[in-house]
Amino acid sequence: MQLATIQTKIFEIRGQKVMLDFDLAGLYEVETRVLNQAVKRNIKRFPDDFMFRLSSDEWRPCDHNL
Repeated sequence: MQLATIQTKIFEIRGQKVMLDFDLAGLYEVETRVLNQAVKRNIKRFPDDFMFRLSSDEWRPCDHNL
């Protein structure tokens, strides 16, 4: 994936720059569920603010990129 493509998949939400799980999975060429399972199995390796769930209001502005 090229830098310009990656940059279009970064959003600012809650004052933080984030990537959605399915975009990050695509970057690593794995299924989204596999990425999420790996994070859950190794949760202690990640900082507390590594991931969070979006509310439906937060998700809506991201829909245009799907």
